[in-house]
Amino acid sequence: MENLLLLHGALGAASTLAPLKQALAITYNVYTLDFAGHGGQALPEQGYSIELFADNVLAFMNEQQLEQVHIFGYSMGGYVGLYLAHQHPTRVKSVFTLATKFAWSEESAAKETKLLNPEKIKEKVPQFATILAERHVPQPWEDVMRQTASMMQQLGANPTLTPAILAAIQQPVQVAVGDADTMVSLEETIDTYRTLPNARLLVLPATKHPLEMIAGSRLQHEIQLFTASVRAPLPV
Repeated sequence: MENLLLLHGALGAASTLAPLKQALAITYNVYTLDFAGHGGQALPEQGYSIELFADNVLAFMNEQQLEQVHIFGYSMGGYVGLYLAHQHPTRVKSVFTLATKFAWSEESAAKETKLLNPEKIKEKVPQFATILAERHVPQPWEDVMRQTASMMQQLGANPTLTPAILAAIQQPVQVAVGDADTMVSLEETIDTYRTLPNARLLVLPATKHPLEMIAGSRLQHEIQLFTASVRAPLPV
């Protein structure tokens, strides 16, 4: 069986991908990991960055002796997967992104980070605060959120995936987005699809941003269809 690595999104953890991992385990050798500062991992002194998370993935692959993997990345995980594909092209066989935000600017970063206010979340969405606390224990979820906001601001000022980098990624990529996603626009997803030289576009109908609101069976089917279309492994 081929290797499939699932990468979680911002504020997420490997645990959020457990149902999908279980569903796909029949077809693939499936792996998940927690990025630094997520899922109880120590908060990095240098703060969050896409480059750091890509290094986390590469280190994990080396530890697990995985020469090549297909990557499925949800939201921020897709951004990390594409960056890794550019930096280490022989290690990544394909990338499937879902609900990944590509159009980073100072304006879009300000819009997203405005929502990442721990005090307001405790007040207005206490259930979500409880989920985050359990997901990231023993690390304070408030610090996880603050570092995520800081990373988004950095992306707004200097996006990691520039058009030139996207245009240089040769691996097969499937770019997917829900048509009801209010965080990631259809327009930015299409722009990225058109910039990538070897890409497919998938628009999921009546689908919002949260992963748990997407039918697992549909996602499992789409991942299987896409990876089956990647015929030959890249040279090691």
